[in-house]
Amino acid sequence: MSNSALNRRWAELLLEALTRHGLRHVCIAPGSRSTPLTLSVVKKAAVENGKLICHTHFDERGLGHLALGLAKASQEPVAVIVTSGTAVANLYPSLIEAGLTGERLVFLTADRPPELIDCGANQAIRQSDIFASHPTQTLSLPRPTTDISASWLVSVVDNAMSNLKQGGLHINCPFAEPLYGDDEKYQAWLQALGDWWQGHQPWLKQSVTHMIAKVADWDCWRKKRGVVLAGRMGAEEGKLVAQWAKEMGWPLIGDVLSQTGQPLPCADLWLNHPCTQEILAKGQLVIQFGTSLTGKRLLQWQAKCQPEEYWIIDPIVGRLDPANHQGRKFTCHVADWLRDHPAQTEMPNVFETRTFGTNVAWANELGIWSEKAFGCVSAQLDGKFSEAAVAHQLHQLLPQQGQLFVGNSLIVRLIDALGQLPAGYPVYSNRGASGIDGLIATSVGVQRATSKPTLAIIGDISALYDLNSLALLRESTSPMVLFIVNNNGGQIFSLLPTPQETRQRFYCMPQNINFDHAAAMFGLNYSAPQSWSELKRSVEQAWQQKTATIIELIVTDNEGAVCLQALLKQVTEL
Repeated sequence: MSNSALNRRWAELLLEALTRHGLRHVCIAPGSRSTPLTLSVVKKAAVENGKLICHTHFDERGLGHLALGLAKASQEPVAVIVTSGTAVANLYPSLIEAGLTGERLVFLTADRPPELIDCGANQAIRQSDIFASHPTQTLSLPRPTTDISASWLVSVVDNAMSNLKQGGLHINCPFAEPLYGDDEKYQAWLQALGDWWQGHQPWLKQSVTHMIAKVADWDCWRKKRGVVLAGRMGAEEGKLVAQWAKEMGWPLIGDVLSQTGQPLPCADLWLNHPCTQEILAKGQLVIQFGTSLTGKRLLQWQAKCQPEEYWIIDPIVGRLDPANHQGRKFTCHVADWLRDHPAQTEMPNVFETRTFGTNVAWANELGIWSEKAFGCVSAQLDGKFSEAAVAHQLHQLLPQQGQLFVGNSLIVRLIDALGQLPAGYPVYSNRGASGIDGLIATSVGVQRATSKPTLAIIGDISALYDLNSLALLRESTSPMVLFIVNNNGGQIFSLLPTPQETRQRFYCMPQNINFDHAAAMFGLNYSAPQSWSELKRSVEQAWQQKTATIIELIVTDNEGAVCLQALLKQVTEL
């Protein structure tokens, strides 16, 4: 039984080292080869009395996204434990997303020992470097052996975690059989670390230097005509950016994920007007806070704009500018940059737009155009029940002191173009790779990390793609509402010049189904309102329950896409 005991001691030390770096949540899928890791988590969770939180799911792809959501909302590293073989490959989508959006995930993948690879052994695949360049770091451990000191194992984990600022860490863990049975052997191997076991600090401490490159000529730049773009960022950062832009007297174009309150809403509509483009062309400096811009017209303008310089502020490493502007990239937190680059204190001739509450000193006409666009949208959609109308009125359905998770494809574009979310209201999404993988699971992770009332809104194909993760909703202990917008297929393709004769079969792929039976299969509350008043009533009732509710919005197939195109044409012709 020596292998079993040593496997357990090795796994216990590995897990202890990870928790010294703030790791609290561990997501576990079933499997035999991962037994040393799983039982070590169970033992540690019992000893620490709730300090270590375990989550389980039978679907590894959903499990990875559950961890992604937990990491998004908690801002902490989250571990995932899976067995060997294709279970590991199912983590790929969540790892890719984390690499693009910066969440810290630690994938502990159990593996067969080297002698069982490439010889026909069951459930044995080549797992080392399986994720190629997508992890931020990869650590391929040897099979457990006392020939390697405990201090080596804990040091190598400390080094990896100290340098994990964003993205995924893949730790591949080969274990030889036997995997079951345990005794107290190899305690001396662990106790070689001495008093470290009684503390809470890493074995190897590495200091982190936070540096922000202050703009030496900021006093010059802040006197110019600036344009502020706000992409994905945190709630507090969104409020700070909105206030900073207001004090600067610069127009702020806020994305649905910016949490700035979108002081100039419906930008995806009014940015298409020649007059607004002419105004913005006078901007000398564009500063973009955060990434993952959603609106098509905003992305088109961003690609074509030619300011004197283009600046990007985001903690994620990389250029983050697909248009390759001349300018500067500041890899730091938004709040830190704002602190070191205060707005000018004197703003002559500032125009205050009362309707939307923003100073747009040199570009005050943008407030008028935004108001006109918002008026067109309201006139057409207020009080109506449709995909576009729900997107426009979504702010009325949000829970107090809650949070929002937005899916991908058409719905996020409609909310961005037609709605206006409250400033500082937490909004989460998977807009790194913008896939439809694991959206239900990610939203559940967000809800579990905060225990806040949570509204999630996704499309029907996205729901089908992650249907297994409806099982996770059964364990909800706080109010959670999942909107499934059933427009019978991938209607995002209705916005694209796909061939009419092949669009339905090869792009939209309508499934002609409803989700009432899916809700019943997983024992979830369900409703399918047919009007705006029924929807509001269903949502209000859902917020009174400490369980999850599926609300299916059965809407006309391409209404959302058609409405967006019609409003775009209407605003362009104003």
